[in-house]
Amino acid sequence: MAWRNIWRNKRRTLITTASIFFALFFAVIMRAFQLGTYDHMINQAIESFTGYIQIQNKEFFYDPAIDNSFEFTDNLISSVNKIDNIKIAVPRVESFALASTGIQSKGVLVTGIDPERERNLSDPENRIVKYRFTPEIVESILNEVDLPEKQIELLKANETNSYSSLQRISLDLSLNKKLEKIFFPIIKEKASFESNFLGKNDDGVLVSDRLARYLKANVGDTLVLIGAGYHGVSAANVFPIRGIVKIISPELDNKLVYMTLENAQDFFSLGNRITSLNINLYDTGDMLSTQEELKSKINKSDFAIKNWEEFNPTLKQQIEGDSVGGIIFIGILYFIVLFGIIGTVLMMIAERKRELGVMVAIGMSKIRLSFVLVIEMLFLGLIGTLSGLIASAPLVVFGNKNPWRMSGEMAKMYEDMGFDPVMPLAWFDAYFFWQGAIIMIMVLFACYLPLRRVRKMQVINALRA
Repeated sequence: MAWRNIWRNKRRTLITTASIFFALFFAVIMRAFQLGTYDHMINQAIESFTGYIQIQNKEFFYDPAIDNSFEFTDNLISSVNKIDNIKIAVPRVESFALASTGIQSKGVLVTGIDPERERNLSDPENRIVKYRFTPEIVESILNEVDLPEKQIELLKANETNSYSSLQRISLDLSLNKKLEKIFFPIIKEKASFESNFLGKNDDGVLVSDRLARYLKANVGDTLVLIGAGYHGVSAANVFPIRGIVKIISPELDNKLVYMTLENAQDFFSLGNRITSLNINLYDTGDMLSTQEELKSKINKSDFAIKNWEEFNPTLKQQIEGDSVGGIIFIGILYFIVLFGIIGTVLMMIAERKRELGVMVAIGMSKIRLSFVLVIEMLFLGLIGTLSGLIASAPLVVFGNKNPWRMSGEMAKMYEDMGFDPVMPLAWFDAYFFWQGAIIMIMVLFACYLPLRRVRKMQVINALRA
């Protein structure tokens, strides 16, 4: 009876279910964009550079000086590798020094890495600069190939940029497949840049792109580093520049120098000491339990074990603040839909007042009549909810596998904040099903009105309606 009743007025049913459908559809897609973007930001800022968990000297977090380093022993790495959820543990030496090429000088962050292990964390080899534009190269390209006006403007806007891949060039210049076939061979010919990664026992360094431009340094040049080593020992040496590396974060790109772990330990007179052991996980959802397991296996009096939320609270606060804004927006959307559902219920009760009175008069109890009306409301909610979830599911899958890449000013804004201009959709998780649950809770809340009206209905007055 409830199913037949909702289709007696098809227009009213379709309007109600459509309002639920669109509210749920847009809420799912918007939340998927938000959470997917957060995951991508965390992957770039945390998984691909600092790691989800770090083991440090207990004083290093408050005073990140080279003196607050610790011995990197076989027992330590063995204890860490015994934990199933740990994907990779990468040792590092990080400290500050003054860098100079004889022309310019600047304070830099010297990072000692194991080139092999680092491929599984920040992977600087994948960020080696392979193409570099200069005003002269751009002018040469424009003289050789006839490009649309939009691409000419974008090429001139990026005439001092460096790139680690052709795909990044295509994004910045908004190239389609046809233009890529024309443009890429010319880029390879005119803008290719010779840059190398560090070998296992390399005595050279990698310099971040913006720092290299500031220092007017190039591959093959010599970089002078002067700093303070372990327990005040003087640290000074010259290093050949093996390559230029493009770091997404502008802050790091302005100051980062990579060298091998052994080279850094020798430069700072550390022996076998490191400043941090950076850890990535298989299941990031178990980060806190993995952190506790590490604390139980490692002497907490000697080490501090911090997760990324503790050593990078700024990123956490940014994500939480933006997430609250998104939840408020979705809440407003649902609030509007709730009033639409309530309006539909009031209209339905008003139109059917005589019908409801007749049904009670011929013997249907008010409880059973109320039950029928509640089922009608649940049918409306289920139709709108299921159709919204089914319609949004393919977009979630497609958006997760094929992230939306921004271009133009929006892309530059994201890059300036230190993030890749990509917006993937989050894979199916609790957020997806919670949207449907919220809609059904709203429908159940709206059921109070017909229940109240039926309970207080005067049958004589209803029959005269």
